[in-house]
Amino acid sequence: GNNIISGAVVPSSNAIGLHFYPIWEAASLDEWLYNGGPYQLVIFHFLIGVACYLGREWELSFRLGMRPWICVAFSAPLAAATAVFLIYPIGQGSFSDGMPLGISGTFNFMIVFQAEHNILMHPFHMLGVAGVFGGSLFSAMHGSLVTSSLVRETTETESQNY
Repeated sequence: GNNIISGAVVPSSNAIGLHFYPIWEAASLDEWLYNGGPYQLVIFHFLIGVACYLGREWELSFRLGMRPWICVAFSAPLAAATAVFLIYPIGQGSFSDGMPLGISGTFNFMIVFQAEHNILMHPFHMLGVAGVFGGSLFSAMHGSLVTSSLVRETTETESQNY
C-alpha cells in the first residue's frame, strides 16, 4: 500500500511458521523484508515494551503508596494485544495468522476472524461487549450526576440563567 489506509506491516510468511526469524537468519535484507521479518521485530518489541510499562505503572503506584488499580486496569488491553499478536498465531500454528499492523489489515483480520470463528455469537464476546457499553453508560451517568451537583443554589433575588 502506498497510502495511510492501505499501508501495513504484514505478518511473517506462512513458510516461517512459528519460528523466530531474526534478520541474521535471512540470506539477505530483501528476503527478510519480503518474508515479514519486521512484523516479528515490531510485535515482540511492542509486547515487551508494553509489559515493561505495566510494571512501571505498578512500581510508581507502589512507591507513591497508591493501590495498584491503574496497572490492573491497563492489564486488560495488554491481555487483548497479547492474545491477538501472540496467543492466537501460536494457536493457529503460524505467525502469518497474526493481525497485520495497519488500518486495512486490521479490518481484514476482523472479517476473516469472524468468518472463521463466528466470534460475534460467542457468549463471552456478548458479555464483554455488554460490559464495555454498560461501563460507558454508567460512566456517563456518574459524570452527569457529579456535574449536576456542582450547580449552586440560587436565591429568590437572582436568576439561575444569569
